[in-house]
Amino acid sequence: MDGSFWAYQVVREDEGFQGRIVNLPLGGLPPGDVLIRVACSSLNFKDALSAIGNPGVTRKYPHIPGVDVAGTVEACTAGPFKPGDKVFVTGFDLGMETDGGYAEYCRVPAGWVVPLPTGLTLQEAMTLGTAGFTAALGIRHMLHNGLTPDNGPVLVTGAAGGVGSVAVSILAKLGFKVTAAGDPAQTDYLKEIGAVEVIDREFLNTESPRAMLGEQWAGAYDTVGGKTLENVIKSMRYMGVIANCGMVGGGALSTTVFPFILRGVSLLGTDSVQCPMDIRLEVWNKLAGPWKPPQLERLVRTITLDDLGEAIQAILQGKISGRTLVIPETRLKG
Repeated sequence: MDGSFWAYQVVREDEGFQGRIVNLPLGGLPPGDVLIRVACSSLNFKDALSAIGNPGVTRKYPHIPGVDVAGTVEACTAGPFKPGDKVFVTGFDLGMETDGGYAEYCRVPAGWVVPLPTGLTLQEAMTLGTAGFTAALGIRHMLHNGLTPDNGPVLVTGAAGGVGSVAVSILAKLGFKVTAAGDPAQTDYLKEIGAVEVIDREFLNTESPRAMLGEQWAGAYDTVGGKTLENVIKSMRYMGVIANCGMVGGGALSTTVFPFILRGVSLLGTDSVQCPMDIRLEVWNKLAGPWKPPQLERLVRTITLDDLGEAIQAILQGKISGRTLVIPETRLKG
């Protein structure tokens, strides 16, 4: 295929992994059925891990990160899509071992592609992205396990992050009284997007020798893991429901069976990467309709490829709240 495109590519060098903006041949894109002209992508914690060479995310370099991508079909050799269709991709292997969305073009298998639902723009789809989809998927799990607003308040940990922000917003829209655990400096932001109460995240990041704590929450969306999740499990009300999707606080979990067998607590793992397409479409249609966060514009900031290096460091240091939209523009094109 003739032509070239600009991309943010990570390379392995003697001193470590470096990201740079490069011009690449279109023929070098990975094999796939659908060629997408990229309108935008987004920044996720997983993208940052890929950019610093985390082998649990990416092992083959050079590599273009970006686990989310949205744009217009340029060409299609299989599947139901045709040139001009607006589409997006989140999850599967995109941005992991397959070159991702931080580029002007992206090529993927047709089975990964989601048609843009009525009610969303491409930019809104990427404002939600993997983080928003993961938030909505976990909430779907919680609702399917009996959680309702009448059961009592719900907790969201890591509430100012990408997944947490969308979870707070959706749960508030569905009528839940949301307690957000995060940085106290983000209190105004968290209340603006729907939290009725904000607690210091360090309150949950403590050691307790007790097998169970006082009953506080009917539901919880945990994005942190580690000690935070341990204390959340201990603090659930009878028949409480927890969705977990993260491990920024640690991958190890030390708990007892008592909250599960004495209070009937449910812990629901949430994986958005390999989610079946039927459930994927169901959740995205909810995000385009009744679950669409009313404050989407408040959740997002926009950057270009030129800004990615700085933004990647910021998200690794926990200095980014909400969502970051990435558009494939660069000063080098001029």
